[in-house]
Amino acid sequence: MKKELQKNKILLALLGSLSLAVSSCGQEKEEGLMPSQDVSIEKDIDLDIRNENNILEKQEKIQKEKVMPKKELEKPIKKEITISAVGDCTLGRDDNYDYVNSLPDVLKQNEHDYSYFFRGVKDVLESDDLTIANLEGTFTTYEQKRDKKFTFKGDLDYPNILLAGSVEAVNLANNHTYDYGERGYLDTLKALDEYNIPYFGYDNYLIKDVEGINIGMAGVLGWTEEEAKQETEKAINYFKDNNVDLIIMTYHWGIEREDKQNSTQENIARYAISQGADLVLGHHPHVLQGIECYEGKYIVYSLGNFVFGGNKNPSDKDTMICQITFSYENANLKDTFINIIPCSLSSVQDKNDYQPTILEGKEKERVLNKIFKSSTNLEYID
Repeated sequence: MKKELQKNKILLALLGSLSLAVSSCGQEKEEGLMPSQDVSIEKDIDLDIRNENNILEKQEKIQKEKVMPKKELEKPIKKEITISAVGDCTLGRDDNYDYVNSLPDVLKQNEHDYSYFFRGVKDVLESDDLTIANLEGTFTTYEQKRDKKFTFKGDLDYPNILLAGSVEAVNLANNHTYDYGERGYLDTLKALDEYNIPYFGYDNYLIKDVEGINIGMAGVLGWTEEEAKQETEKAINYFKDNNVDLIIMTYHWGIEREDKQNSTQENIARYAISQGADLVLGHHPHVLQGIECYEGKYIVYSLGNFVFGGNKNPSDKDTMICQITFSYENANLKDTFINIIPCSLSSVQDKNDYQPTILEGKEKERVLNKIFKSSTNLEYID
């Protein structure tokens, strides 16, 4: 088609030149066409052909664009982050009590196999994106302890237990972090650093990148409402200033061995959510308490004990792994899901062997119902 149009264009140009020659002959009959006029006509013909080619190319490009399918819109990037939370982990003992069958003794009996303690739950904790525990005690060789009822410490190599259990972050804001004073606290930080285990609590704020999501973690003592709210606001403002995507607040609060959270816990937790927290985790009562869904966010009031070297045979061995899954679309939080995994802190009934075990059947249902009894606005389907 393009060649035929070019031929037609040349013929039209030649006819035009003949018309010019006839006209010229009528006016300048004897002189005819000069050589310079021939060259000018040829240039005009070439220019016309080039212009025609450009027009044709543009037309073809337009036709192709019409025929070619439109580029599909980019699909939204969806991502899920699952966080597992477990309760008090006391990786050591109180030396005021007998060594036999203590956590260090059981470790010795198992030939210092650090993986022994989390063996019954490791598959669950390995499959998540982040596991958080409350580290209730110290890692130190320091001998001078504080004058209090219970003081816990473990050896400097005990962070290996956390590593073997796939625990990726620990809270230090609790009433046993300073059992051996400032020296014991600093020794604990050093031991955790040496084993590359992230920690948070008090003025230590942790920001951890998990699958491209920046997660902020803070630990606060929740003994008094006013002070806890001040510390909460301080931590959340810090995370907001550092463009954190997800904020987790943990609190050491409540009354020991109480199955139901109190109003102080509830007020602090709800305040944290209203300030921007996405998840609230609690510990200290040493037993399980309720779970609340508040403004679309979860509050876990007490996770109970977990790998707990503070008691050789606690009467209440119920515990859990609480998993929260955050669903993102293009880095925006769209939904949150909860999964409660009832456990016993021991794999045997008659003592604490410091090996949490997942419960099934009637025991599982019993623990779930125990949690539901103290829960608020919690819709849960197992």
